This record gives sequence, structure tokens and C-alpha cells, in this order.
Amino acid sequence: MSDNLQQLVDLLPQLGEGILVTLQLTLGGAVLGLLVAFTLGLGSRARTRWARVPSRVVVEFFRGTSLVVQIFWLYYVLPLPPFYVELDPLACGILALGLNYGAYAAEVVRGSVNSVAKGQWEAAIALDLGQVHRLRRVIMPQAWPLMIPMFTNLLIQLIKGSALAAYISLHDLNFFTEELRERTGETVFSYAVGLVCYFVVAYLLTLAMNAVEVRAKNRLGAGPSLREVLRLAPVQTTADVGAGASTPVAVTTSKGGDRDD
Repeated sequence: MSDNLQQLVDLLPQLGEGILVTLQLTLGGAVLGLLVAFTLGLGSRARTRWARVPSRVVVEFFRGTSLVVQIFWLYYVLPLPPFYVELDPLACGILALGLNYGAYAAEVVRGSVNSVAKGQWEAAIALDLGQVHRLRRVIMPQAWPLMIPMFTNLLIQLIKGSALAAYISLHDLNFFTEELRERTGETVFSYAVGLVCYFVVAYLLTLAMNAVEVRAKNRLGAGPSLREVLRLAPVQTTADVGAGASTPVAVTTSKGGDRDD
């Protein structure tokens, strides 16, 4: 075990480089995926066929084909005739991840926008808001908190999908795990280190997305602010404010379920 730890310490610079590449793939793919998601998600709701049909075709294509094949196609096929487009491995990985997970996220955008109550749409129309202002000021602020939990799940999937970039000679976290296994000859130890590293990265990004969700809900008045969540003191509730005293308010119920006022 001491030899394994020594090999791990010797490879710490490579570990840092691998984590950096994984973060670049994850964050770059997430940004591109977000742009793709809103473009295709809103395009899928368009009334005109010239916007709706291509959006649906692109979404179904990237959802229905393998991410591995997409990465290989972008990296090995694009440089060939008649395309002659050669992409850097990092750019290729970001493009493949962004298009693939952006297609899944487009359904999140479409479903969340459709979940906004019909009355909100009618109120925006009654205020004579244009389509862009209607989405930006009324619909999106309500749909955005609904999207975040599903975006968080897709972000975690994207982190794990970034491991496929090792197939196009990117020295990411997955590549480091394989190198550690070759150095130590210990499969269990090496992949355990890889699992822990992926878990730490995913957990930190999950915490960041949870903070974004709290802030989005607070802006709608549907929850505490981020400052209230992070502080040590408990959040003061409406019942505590109405009581105006240090003694707690007791609410008792009878066996029949009736409340004693």
C-alpha cells in the first residue's frame, strides 16, 4: 500500500492536469449545451414549421445516436474528404458533449416552459408584451427554477461522459486512472482513486447548482435566500414573527383531526 501511495504522490501533477482537462470538458460542454438547449427547446415550441421541424430533428438525432460514435465521427471523420475540418481534441470533446447533452436539455427547456400556468401566458398577452419580453420577463423567471434540478442531473451525467474523451488522446481524469493502474499494477486501488476524484468534482458542482436553485426560487419568493441558507442561525418563519415572543407556538390536534384554536 505504501508503494501505491508513493506512486500516487509522484503522479499528483498528472492528476491535477487530468482534473483540469475534465473540468474544461465539463464546463465547456455545459455552456455549449445550455446554448443548444435553449435554442432547440424554444425552437421546438415555435409555431412555424421551418423552426420547429429542424429543431425536433436535431434533438432526436443527437439523443438517438451514441455519444462515443459522435466523438469518433467529429475526431476521425471530419478531417476526411469532403469536410477537411480538423478539430483540436479538446474542442472535439466539448463539441460532442455540448451537442449530445444539449439535445437532452432541450427537452427540459421545452417541458419547463410548457409547465408555466396558462394564466401567466394570458396575463403577459393582456399586458401587450411582445414575444421576447413575454419570455424574458414573465415565463422564463418561472420556468428557470423548474429546469435547474434536471440540469443538475444532466451536468453530473456530462461529467461522467467526459471520460470518453480519453479515447481521442485527451489526458483527462480517466486517462490518469489508467496510467496509475499501469504504474502500480493495482486495479482496485487505481480505480478507487478515480472514483473518489470523480465524486468530489461532481459533488462540488452539485453544491454550486443547488446554490443557483436556491437563488432562483428566492427571487420568486418561493424559498429562503442563499444567505439565509448558509448562515448558522435558523431561518425565522412566519409563525415565529407573528408570535412576537420567545415561547414557541404549540398547535395541538385531537384524535379526530380537528385543530384546537
